[in-house]
Order: sequence, then C-alpha cells, then structure tokens
Amino acid sequence: MVLGAAVKSGKLRAVTAPEAADAFIIAVPTPIAADHKADLAAVEVALKSIAPVLTRGNLIVIESTSPVGTTERAAELLRKLRPDLTLPTANPEHSDILLAYCPERILPGQTLRELIDNARIIGGLDRRSAARAKELYSCFATGPIKTTTARVAELSKLVENAYRDVNVAFANELSLVCDALGIDVWSVIRMANLHPRVNILSPGPGVGGHCIPVDPWFIHQALPEQTPLIKTAREVNDGKPHFVADRIVKLAKRFRQPVIGLLGLSYKPNVDDLRDSPALEIACKVASRRVGTVLAVEPHLRELPPPLANFPGVQLTDLPTAVRRADIVGILVAHNKFRSLDRGTVASKIVVDTVGLLAGLDEAA
Repeated sequence: MVLGAAVKSGKLRAVTAPEAADAFIIAVPTPIAADHKADLAAVEVALKSIAPVLTRGNLIVIESTSPVGTTERAAELLRKLRPDLTLPTANPEHSDILLAYCPERILPGQTLRELIDNARIIGGLDRRSAARAKELYSCFATGPIKTTTARVAELSKLVENAYRDVNVAFANELSLVCDALGIDVWSVIRMANLHPRVNILSPGPGVGGHCIPVDPWFIHQALPEQTPLIKTAREVNDGKPHFVADRIVKLAKRFRQPVIGLLGLSYKPNVDDLRDSPALEIACKVASRRVGTVLAVEPHLRELPPPLANFPGVQLTDLPTAVRRADIVGILVAHNKFRSLDRGTVASKIVVDTVGLLAGLDEAA
C-alpha cells in the first residue's frame, strides 16, 4: 500500500539506468566468496554505473555492509573513472563529490518502520560529506544520527553482527555440552540467567540470514591473527546444522520406515526468508540421507524451495498433519504459528527441539 501510494504520487520511479540526481545511495549485496572474502563486485558495478552522471556537489552514500576501507576504495575507483572531479581523499574539505558510509540497520519484516526509527551512523570521508549525508537522512529518519569517520562506521556495522554471532556461538556450544552430558540446556540457561550480570542467549539450529553469517568474516579476513574468537564463533555456528541433522538421522534409524516432521524452513521466526537458513540446510541434509519420508512445515511458503524440492520423499504439509504422521518431530524455527502445538500430541514422538519452543525459552537473538 505504501509502495503503491509512492509510485502513484510520482515521487518513486524505477529506471533501468542511473539518471542525474543530487544524491546516490548504494545498497547492493556484498556476499562472501568460497574463501570467506567479501565480494564487492556489485558495489563496484554500482559505482561505475553512476560515474557518468555525476556532477559537482553530488553526494554518494554506501549502505552495503562492507570491509573496512571500502569507502576509501570507492573514492579511488571514482577518481579513475572521473578524473575531472575531486573527491574527499584527494582534496579534503574542498572536493567536488561528497562520499559517506551509512550502514543499513533493518529487521526483515519491519523494514519501513526501522528505516525511520533506528539510530543511524554516518561516516564521511571528510566532515562535509558526513554533514551532507546527515542532512539527507534527517529528511526521513527520526532516530538519533551520529556522525563519524567512514572507517569507524564500516567497522561498527561489522562489530554489531560479530558480537551477536559470538554470543550465539556460546549458547550453541553450550547446547552441545549439555547434549553430551545429558542435561537440558534450557534449564541450565534459565538458572544461569538468574545471575544479575549473566544473559545467555538461546541456542538454535545455527545462524542464518544475510548479515550475521557473513559480516564477521570481513573482520577476520582483514586481520586473521587478531580474530581467532570471531573465526571460532563462525565455525561453531556453521557446524550446528550438521550436528542437528546427524542427530535426526541417527534417531531415524530406530524405525523401519521413519516419518520425520521438520517444523520451519526460514532462517528466523515469522518470515519467509530462506537466505542461509540453518533450518533449510538441516532439512536438505536429512533428505539427502534418504532415511525416510520428510514432512516439511513452513507456513510462510506455498511450495518447497528448490534445494529441498529436488530430493525424493519430501512433502510440504501443515502442522497437524506433520505432527500426526511423524515418528520424529524436529522443531527448527520458533514461528508463532507453532506455539499452538499441543504438548500432548508430541508426547509419544521423538522430539528434537532446537529452539526451546516446548521449553518456553525460545527468545532467540
């Protein structure tokens, strides 16, 4: 509705090639390659596409999550593409083009609200760039806007997600310890969090989405000797889906023709986003082992996603059907629609609850 109104008013247009403007905001994907290094190809393509239409006084803001120094490298590229224009790194405070970095901070499912309400960090290559970018974002953002250098802004974004990744990794590692000791991890966390200065996060099937599994690598790749903790956290969280899948497969071998119900495929509760989803990874690993019939339940999807649909013996079904038919129930995502699950209906099942839905401790990071 909001999008339609913006288009109808003429204030929003989609074009296939950049046009002259006062400000350009670059918000393109920055995935990691197989070697865990940042792939900045999309940022470079965006810069090259706007270079021909740049004029004196233009502002460029990069929002894409990027390694430290990306904004400086953007200036170097633009200097080669447009030698007739000066940039902040070449002539501080007197450049033709202003260049800043402002990391996006939005939660899928809450994009419009968080674009307006969230605090913003703006890092300029010089003070003029930061001030102009702050002026731009003040047109729509109501949250606090803090200005700093481009490098500080770039690293702050990476640190936000690395911090969360490390803390989730502790919880996930704790879940492995408790499993080995035969102790309920949810009870341990509940008791430990009674301490006034302890706040252990909830473990889960892994870590997914487009930020947390990616951004910490940008720090580690830049300074591997100084970041063993960040690397280990990534390895712990990446390893959790393998642990969960292996456990489900092992349990399935108790049955001659097992039926496995897997609740949730998205990377987080109450969305249909499958990007780097540990739940989807687990489902694919279980299906690939061909140990039985897999009943996938994802209320936010109408059909099986391609990676999972390629395996035989996998069906997308509803919650009641999966729970009724399943010998093993794997709870992989704490969707609100799963909270109606009657504990009695799974009393006779083998349950692998990776998110603490049945334990009442599923406030994941």
